[in-house]
Amino acid sequence: MAEYSPQQRAFAAVRILFGFAWLINTALQLSPAYRAHFLGTFSADWVSGQPAWVMTYGHWMASVVTGIGPNLVAWITIVLDVLLAVSLISGLFLPFFAYVGVFYNLWLWSTVGGFGGPYTQGATDPGTAIIYALVFVFVISSRSWDCWSLAGTRHGRLSPAAMHTARILFGLLWAFDAFWKWQPFFLHNAVTYLQQALPGEPAWIAAYITFFITIINAVGPFLFGVFAALAESVIALFLLIGGKQLRWIIPVGIAYSFGVWTTAEGWGAPYLPGSTANKGDVLGTTNIYIFAFLFLAAWVYFRPHK
Repeated sequence: MAEYSPQQRAFAAVRILFGFAWLINTALQLSPAYRAHFLGTFSADWVSGQPAWVMTYGHWMASVVTGIGPNLVAWITIVLDVLLAVSLISGLFLPFFAYVGVFYNLWLWSTVGGFGGPYTQGATDPGTAIIYALVFVFVISSRSWDCWSLAGTRHGRLSPAAMHTARILFGLLWAFDAFWKWQPFFLHNAVTYLQQALPGEPAWIAAYITFFITIINAVGPFLFGVFAALAESVIALFLLIGGKQLRWIIPVGIAYSFGVWTTAEGWGAPYLPGSTANKGDVLGTTNIYIFAFLFLAAWVYFRPHK
């Protein structure tokens, strides 16, 4: 039996956890509400207000999906999600499915996610699927598919250059997030993003979010908005710089991402069509940011001593 380093085991553990997140997402997608939402997505309404080339692309993609059959396309995505989850958990057919995951999520981002837009008043991030694509980049960069895999040993080795590239891309994503947080609309209305997550939530989640809303109102919503924008700017800066500061920015990024997921995203719930939290087909967005940080943690904290 092959011996694996602590770093390889850490990478594999994060990969498997990411696979279970995919598995839960897939279970949520089996709901008829998901398929109904998916079908409605390809009306191309999301392109309203977008640049002309985005509108052209959106309407073209909607016509392609309509020609294939939206219901069939929805089922294809569910089957693909099952395959991605099984591959991540078992290591079977990785890295092939990791590359599939990158391109599949970029397609979701540009169609179902509408490039994370339109970037009109109130937009604060580039969408959900783009971070999923980036975590698959981390899966490829860490090359952990031989550890704890049902496929046997293939002696995959970490690619430092690829990990640095993934880190920089992650930093750019945070910089893009930070850009939207510095917009006047967010700074003056930051607390509304927590308030809009309340409808339909279980009592304990509603109480949890209300607790933070009370604190923010006491401190001052504008000050909270500045704090959020500054925090994301600092996270982006040190991810882009890299080096020793990664050791402390990783836990900061994890804590901040968890805070956003549990408040503005309402723990990724309620899983109901038309809810103001997530759309009922994923666990959330910023919890996936945590997986990217965990890959960086495995890289930084479990680095072999020379």
